[in-house]
Amino acid sequence: MKSWSKLLGAVLALALLAPAWAQEEDGYDLWLRYRPLAGAERAAVLRHARTLVAPAAPSPTVQAALDELRRGVQGMTGRAPTAAGRAAAGAIVLGTPASLPAALRPSALAALGREGYVIRRMAPGVTVIAANTDTGLLYGAFAWLRAVGTGVAPDRIDERAVPKLQLRVLNHWDNLDRTVERGYAGESIWDWWALPDVRERRYVDYARANASLGINGAVLNNVNAKPEILTAPWIAKTAALADVLRPYGIRVYLSARFSTPLELQETDTADPLAPEVAAWWRRKADEIYRAIPDFGGFLVKANSEGQPGPQDYRRSHADGANMLAAAVAPHGGVVMWRAFVYAAENPVDRARQAYDEFQPLDGKFAPNVLVQVKNGPIDFQPREPFHPLFGAMPKTPLMLEFQITKEYLGYATHLAYLGPLFEETLRSETGRKAAQAAAGLTVAQVIEGAQVPGPLTGMAGVANIGSARTWSGSHFDQANWYAFGRLAWDPQASSRAIAREWAAQTFTRVPRALDDIVALMMDSREAVVNYMTPLGLHHIMGTGHHHGPAPWVADLARPEWNPVYYHKADRGGIGFDRTSTGSNALAQYAPGVAQRYADPRTTPETLLLWFHRLPWDHPMPSGRTLWAELAARYDLGVTQARGLRTRWAALAPFVDVRRHAEVAARLDVQAAEAQWWRDACLAYFQSVSGLPLPPGVRPPAQPLEYYKALRFPYAPGHG
Repeated sequence: MKSWSKLLGAVLALALLAPAWAQEEDGYDLWLRYRPLAGAERAAVLRHARTLVAPAAPSPTVQAALDELRRGVQGMTGRAPTAAGRAAAGAIVLGTPASLPAALRPSALAALGREGYVIRRMAPGVTVIAANTDTGLLYGAFAWLRAVGTGVAPDRIDERAVPKLQLRVLNHWDNLDRTVERGYAGESIWDWWALPDVRERRYVDYARANASLGINGAVLNNVNAKPEILTAPWIAKTAALADVLRPYGIRVYLSARFSTPLELQETDTADPLAPEVAAWWRRKADEIYRAIPDFGGFLVKANSEGQPGPQDYRRSHADGANMLAAAVAPHGGVVMWRAFVYAAENPVDRARQAYDEFQPLDGKFAPNVLVQVKNGPIDFQPREPFHPLFGAMPKTPLMLEFQITKEYLGYATHLAYLGPLFEETLRSETGRKAAQAAAGLTVAQVIEGAQVPGPLTGMAGVANIGSARTWSGSHFDQANWYAFGRLAWDPQASSRAIAREWAAQTFTRVPRALDDIVALMMDSREAVVNYMTPLGLHHIMGTGHHHGPAPWVADLARPEWNPVYYHKADRGGIGFDRTSTGSNALAQYAPGVAQRYADPRTTPETLLLWFHRLPWDHPMPSGRTLWAELAARYDLGVTQARGLRTRWAALAPFVDVRRHAEVAARLDVQAAEAQWWRDACLAYFQSVSGLPLPPGVRPPAQPLEYYKALRFPYAPGHG
């Protein structure tokens, strides 16, 4: 018995000494892992966070901040801070101007607005987290934990932050039956069937994760909305979720189907100028706000992809949006009206339609309407130029819409860190200027309100969240949720810095390993572009489910559904001419931008075939022909995908076994599917060009007919 006791003791001792990466993790804790610190770091946190001081009778939001600080400090040190009535050495003090004593009150708090915060040492051993509101205190608490979690010494944390956008919103494309359109992480996290009576703990953890990033809104249901979501039983379910999310500074919104009153048979029309329709929406808004006093408002997809809208009655988008805006305005609500519109009636160039419909309406929308514009003019492709509406509607607040879920970038299987994609759009020079401004505006500056006075600004992200334990379907896809939130707070932030921040909290802070993870993340999206849609190709994926390559599809009912519509490859060349000799979509951009992109010699190679149709022998800067360059890019993408797998394998000593293996399995699939994309696309483009493969390029593994015959009737996220 003594020998067994000694053996058990030795095993327990080894377990306690084992590094954090040796403990199995499933990814549920996201970046809020709060794993044990060692040595001097642990001692420093214990010295500076022994007690927590907060206003008496804290609000639910301040209580959430205190609970998070206790959770974080206990996780990192093994000892939870205690509550204290006054500040002393080793205290973290949370307070607003009304509760902080003058000696502990940082200067210029008014400039923080409603959501900003400051973290500062205001006395020996005393750290103050100050804000004007309880929500600001919550954000400050998460910021302190983030700083410690990324290796900043507690006595060196000195941070002041104010969000640059007012609305920072996740769009859930979740259906009422718990399926998720373009969702690759299981079912919807909203268990609508069990609501409002059963409120899962997962909802609180969702709120914590969003609050840690400063995300302050959630549209709970799909933009392809059902009318039932606005009936009394579903309003009660929404109210239950609002109660859970409210302490974390998150307001709920609903996607509204424009024809709801007609489909519920409560009006005879959905014409936005019909008095009975406007009256119905006013009554409905009153009903919602009685149940949810801080309801955010409506998101609307109208007259796009078959959805009903005001154009069904020969009315404009402004007519429809303003009718809904009038209903929610007395309650402080907003309407987010999506500019994603396209129809078969516009056969020349789908990329033109949103601009053509919305730009003439500039200045005609109500003050509480934001026009929500996708980052590019087509549809969340691996690479697109920025949308020409940015900067072209100086009298209308524009809300940028990104897609966090990777509908076109390999679902949750392929590693593709989207921070560089987001940053690429945000830093794009629009060529437009604000009044009395000498320099041109970036997309980031446009959405921050540089053109439109007033506080109505925002960014939306189509969520990648589901019921999977990883939340996002894979570990690295969590980084895309994280990057969206951090860039919504500050659209001019660095995607590389955000990647480092996320990786340090998620995997390791060992410097060399952290460098390698960040480098891998920053290279990943470009790898996907190279093996899927190099040189500005776009929309050549499989029909409907959007999984895998299908550049050959030409038989769908509407022209703009077909990949051949976008690449136009034949014996003469490849690419979509959007210059004055083609669709002239370039005319929608500011003159300086249009002039640059009008000439293939000054168009970035990354967008060459987006704007130009060129012959296969067009000379490229590399010295290769266009055909040889295209093949080289596909080969490079495959090499890069294999390289991601090799680089990740070398990181095994720094990541727990389970998560490392789960990432590795997906990287194996990614490498195989990169080869599939390369082979299928080269086989097809060779067949239509009639050209031999360039010297040194290996032929596809299978004949073209093999790739054409592949079918995926049960792909996730579609159906």
